[in-house]
Amino acid sequence: MKDPNNTRNTAPRRGSPLWIYFVVVILLGLAAAAAAFSGLTRADLDALAGTPVFWILGCFIIFGELRPIITPGSTENNGATTSTTFSFAALLYAGLPIAAALQAVAVITCGIFRSRSPHRIAFNVAQYTLSLAAAQLVLALAGDLATPSRLWVPHGSDLPAIALAGTVYFVCNDTLVGAAVALHARVSLVKALRWDLAYQVLVHLALLGLAPLMVIAMDRSAVFVPLIVLPFIAVYLNASVSVRREHQALHDGLTGLPNRKLLIVRTEEALAEARGAERRLPRAAGLGARRRKAADPPDHRAGLFLLDLDRFKEVNDTLGHPTGDRLLQLVAHRLTHSVRPGDLVARLGGDEFAVLLPTVRDEAAAREVAARLRAALSEPVRLDGMSFDLEASVGIALFPDHAPDFELLLQRADVAMYNAKEARTGVETYSPGKDRNSPARLSMLGDLRRAIDRSELELFYQPKISLRDGHLVGMEALLRWRHPDKGLLEPEAFLSVAEQTYLMRSITHYVVEAALAQTAAWWRADMPVQVAVNASGRDLLDTGLTEVIEEGLLARGLPAAALQLEITERILMNEPAYASDTVSALAELGIPLSLDDFGTGYSSLVRLKRLPVEEIKIDSSFVRRLADSPDDAVIVRSIVDLVRTLGLRSVAEGVEDPATAERLREMGCDAAQGWHFCRPMDAATATDWLYSFAVPSVKAPGGA
Repeated sequence: MKDPNNTRNTAPRRGSPLWIYFVVVILLGLAAAAAAFSGLTRADLDALAGTPVFWILGCFIIFGELRPIITPGSTENNGATTSTTFSFAALLYAGLPIAAALQAVAVITCGIFRSRSPHRIAFNVAQYTLSLAAAQLVLALAGDLATPSRLWVPHGSDLPAIALAGTVYFVCNDTLVGAAVALHARVSLVKALRWDLAYQVLVHLALLGLAPLMVIAMDRSAVFVPLIVLPFIAVYLNASVSVRREHQALHDGLTGLPNRKLLIVRTEEALAEARGAERRLPRAAGLGARRRKAADPPDHRAGLFLLDLDRFKEVNDTLGHPTGDRLLQLVAHRLTHSVRPGDLVARLGGDEFAVLLPTVRDEAAAREVAARLRAALSEPVRLDGMSFDLEASVGIALFPDHAPDFELLLQRADVAMYNAKEARTGVETYSPGKDRNSPARLSMLGDLRRAIDRSELELFYQPKISLRDGHLVGMEALLRWRHPDKGLLEPEAFLSVAEQTYLMRSITHYVVEAALAQTAAWWRADMPVQVAVNASGRDLLDTGLTEVIEEGLLARGLPAAALQLEITERILMNEPAYASDTVSALAELGIPLSLDDFGTGYSSLVRLKRLPVEEIKIDSSFVRRLADSPDDAVIVRSIVDLVRTLGLRSVAEGVEDPATAERLREMGCDAAQGWHFCRPMDAATATDWLYSFAVPSVKAPGGA
C-alpha cells in the first residue's frame, strides 16, 4: 500500500548532509560498476545472449522489484523485494557485472513505473551495486568467482562462503538505506536501523537462502526456474490479503491517511521515545544535566496538532458530498507534502485532521510547522469550475508540557483548536487559562443541566427609558440562576460554559418561552411592553430558533414587534456567513433586532447599514467613563451621531448617575438603561414597577 506520508521523492536541498550522502554513494556506485564492467569480454556477452535462463532471470528481477512483498506493518519502502533472491543468484552464477546490470535495469524500470525522482533511482542503483560488489569481494576471497562465460554452481562445502557473502550484502545494503533514512528523518543511524531490523534480518535470511537453490535449478534446466516462483506467488497472495485487512483497519478509506487507531500507536511510540531520551540525558551528561533538567523546560518534546477546516460545511451543503470528498483528498495531499520528514498526518473524521510531530524543539518550532500547513491550505483550489479559498484552525499541544499521554494530548489540542476558531487567530497553543473543560467548569455544566430540569433559571427585567420624555421604551430580559448552594448567579458565571455545549439551545428556548409568556401577561393587562432577549453566537447557528419564536408568538396572539432580539456586534461581525441566514429569517418574520455592545467590535459602515437592526446599544464601558474620559465622550458622541444618521435608535447601557443621563440627553442619545433608572427586577417586581411607573406612560413598541 502506498504511504501518503511518504516524502522520500522530495529532492534534498543542495549542500545538505543528505544531498552530500547521496552524491558520495552514487559516485561510489558508479566506480564499482565501472570496475565490474571493465572486465567483461565479447565472449562473455555472447555467452549471456545465448542463455535463455538469464532472460528469464532478468524478468523475475524486474517483477520482484516492481511488486515487493508488503506484510502488515511494512510499506513499499521497506517491503521485501523478491528481486534480492534472483539478483544474488545471478551474482553467484555469473558474477557481478550481470547481477548489477539486471538489478539496475529493474530499479530503473520500477522507478519510472512508480514515478520516483531521479535522485532516488540513482541512489537505489548505486546502493544495490555496492552491496553486490561487497558480496562479490567475499566470494572472490574464497576463490568462488563466476563470469558469464565461466558459470559457477555451488557445492555443500561452499555454503559458509555464500552465507558470509549474503551477510555482507545484507549489512551493506541495510546500512546504506538506513543512513539515508536517518538523514531524511533527522534521527540517529542506530534508531533508523532499529526500526525494522528484526523483520529485515528474517526476510533477507529467507530470500538470500533461496539463491543457491535457484542457481542449482538454473544450471540443470531453465524449465525449473519458474517452479521456484510458485512459493513466492503463495506468499504474495497471503501477504496481500493480510495487508489489505490491516490497511483498512488502520487507514481512512477516503484519503488513505492513517486513522485514529494508527495515530494512537504512532503517538505512543513517539512519547515513549521522548521519555527514553529524557531519561538518557542525565546519564550522558552527569549531575549538571540533572540540575539543568529540574530547572529548565524539557529538551525532548513531541507535538500533536488538531486541524479543522473552516466553513467546510458550506461546500458540502452547496456543491454536494462528492465535491467535498474531492476537496478532502486534496487537503490530505497538501498536508502530507507540507510536514517535515518523519511527521505523520492522520484523518480523524469529517474535515478534522491530526498531525503528529514525533520530535519538536519548542513551541515556536511547532508554530512554524502549523503556519506552514495553513499556508499550504490557503492556496486557491479549483473544483467543478469554482475557486475555493481554504482556511483552517490549528490547535497545538506538546508533550510533556501540556499532557503526559495521547488521550489528554488530543483533548488539549482540541481545546486549543476551538480557541483558535473562536478567536480567529488560525493557530493556538493549549493554555490552561482558556480551557473550558476544567473540573470546576464540568461540575458547573452538570449543575446547569439539572437547573434546566428543576426550573432554577429565572428572568429578571430592566427597563429602557427614553431620555427625551421619560417614557418607557421597553424591558430587557436578563437571565439569572437561583443556584441552591451559590445563590443568585448572573450570566457571566455560567453562560460561558453553556455556549460551548448543546445546553445553550435549551437555555435559549427557555428564555424565549419565558419572555413571551411574561410579555403576553403584560399585554393582556393593557401594558404593551416590548421585551428584548439576548441571543448568542450558537443561537444564530440554530435554524430552529425562528420557528420557536414564530410558534410562541402565534400561540400567545402577540405581534412580532412585541419581542426584540439583542445580538452582540462581535457575533455579527465575526460570523457573517453563519449568522446571515438566521438574521434574515428573523427580519422577514418582523422581529426587531438590537445590536448590543456596540463599539467593542469592528463594524464597517457598509456592513452596519446592511444589518436589519432598529436599535444600537452603546457599550457600558464607554458610558461609565463618559464624565471622566474625553476620549470616551468623543466615541459616544460619534456613535450617537452615526446611529441618528442611519435612522436607528441609540440606547446607552450602564447609566448609573443623573449626570451621565443628562450628558447623554444633551448628545442626542434616544434612550438609556442602568441602575440610575432601575436595577434588574424579577417578574413580579417588574409588574409592580410598571404599574407604579404610571401605566398610561407605557409606550407601545417602536416609540423612542
